[in-house]
Amino acid sequence: MSLVEASGLVKTYGDTRALDGLDLTVQPGRIVGLIGPNGSGKTTALKALLGLCELDAGSLRVNGLDPATSRAELMQHVAYIADTGTLPRWMRISDLIDYVEGVHPRFDRRLALEALSKTDIRTDRRVRTLSKGMTVQLHLALILAIDASLLVLDEPTLGLDILYRQQFYDRVLNDYYTESRSILVTTHEVREIEHILTDVIFIHRGRARLVLDMSTLAETFVKVTSDVPIDAGTRPLHEKQTINGRETLFQGVPRSTLEPFGTLSTPNLAELFVAVAEHTDA
Repeated sequence: MSLVEASGLVKTYGDTRALDGLDLTVQPGRIVGLIGPNGSGKTTALKALLGLCELDAGSLRVNGLDPATSRAELMQHVAYIADTGTLPRWMRISDLIDYVEGVHPRFDRRLALEALSKTDIRTDRRVRTLSKGMTVQLHLALILAIDASLLVLDEPTLGLDILYRQQFYDRVLNDYYTESRSILVTTHEVREIEHILTDVIFIHRGRARLVLDMSTLAETFVKVTSDVPIDAGTRPLHEKQTINGRETLFQGVPRSTLEPFGTLSTPNLAELFVAVAEHTDA
């Protein structure tokens, strides 16, 4: 059974259509990147999955439940870290651990303390005394102590330096991810997580414009760097002039067909998203 099964999701705010028929699937044991520019509908989609906004149309099931009507049960199986600090800043960390243990039936206090023991965070401190990076470490320690089948991350490392960002994803991979659990993550730091993703969904103007299994990236998309325009008998996905030459992206064209025209490589996700977004707008 899919952990997330969404079909035709629609959500409008006044004259703005944040979701415009979004389809989204997350299978167990996958790390899915939901990639898109500001205003593309990413956060609205995550809020819908978490039962935090009412949809205008569409079908949505998360862990087999309707988030709109079964949110309390759903949140026993889904964990969430947002792009802004949501921990009560006035609480002592020891009291915060007591509180989470009291309200969440799937929270393991031992795991939380074990995770904190790997940091410089003391449990007698108040949340407000922690730096941004330490606050994220604390939030992650609490989340990883919950036996959840789906972890939703919405720009979780926003504002952190590169060391904290790397440590964050290392912890998620080592201490949370298994073949039965999945991660759905949105981030603007695409290059930093590209290597850990199993799937990518490009969302633009409220719709999924490309759904890609990362294992097929190299065989599906090819970048050709050449000195002159390329006529390979098919329209390219994207073209641009760079200091290295003219870079042309093709989708579904055999590499053997493109080899005579220049140097071949596999585009990274940032390049691919720009190509898909501009192609969609065109």
